[in-house]
Amino acid sequence: MQYLLRRQVILVFITFCALPFGAFAQLFENQNSLDHDQKSFHFGINVGINRSHYNFTQHPRFLQYDSVLVVESINSTGLNLAWLVNKRISDHFDLRTYPLNLTFTEKAFLYSLKYPDRPAGEDTISTRKIQGITLALPVQLKFSSDRIANFKVYMMAGGKIEYDMAATKGGKNSEKLMKLKKFDYGIEAGMGFHFYFPVFVLTPEIKLGWGLNNVHLRDPDLKFSNVLDKINARSITFSLTVE
Repeated sequence: MQYLLRRQVILVFITFCALPFGAFAQLFENQNSLDHDQKSFHFGINVGINRSHYNFTQHPRFLQYDSVLVVESINSTGLNLAWLVNKRISDHFDLRTYPLNLTFTEKAFLYSLKYPDRPAGEDTISTRKIQGITLALPVQLKFSSDRIANFKVYMMAGGKIEYDMAATKGGKNSEKLMKLKKFDYGIEAGMGFHFYFPVFVLTPEIKLGWGLNNVHLRDPDLKFSNVLDKINARSITFSLTVE
């Protein structure tokens, strides 16, 4: 009985695995958008979801005082909206940028406090959020594989500069939490896939971003800020582009 059951499971598994290959084989019947990759320029609309947080180092004050016991950076979800401009260099290399690239984020810190200010709404475990609306200008070099029917894979890497439009002139002060610089710069890398349809190209992409600039404007008078030293942004983004 167990032998027959195993045999049925194996047959079901083989049948299930064969279905995607049958669907994939249909992609070889007709090639769509044959002239897409030969254009000198092409454009697209990009929509994405990001998970971002701050990577930080502790200030010596953290060890000298015991008002803040533990600090953790929490991953938060945000949105990306961008306009893609792609310049063809060769059959395998492209130069890309996003002249209009808006990123909406809500990074957060989790504090464990020994003496919480309860009249001010603090608790032993307190979360402080920092919302941002960032205008970014990335420049990326893309390396693509050969096209297989209506499918292509690529890798990309590049740099970016960012301006936080939610920041004030002297820095951003969110809920008396901390002040952050308006400008940041960093590097990013990722990979994606092109799926060619008759009237458009759909591109899912996953990308990692590392902020290189210390964006922290440390304020000794803010207890949530004076225990931290350097702060750098980190993010992972999944996006879809329609070209």
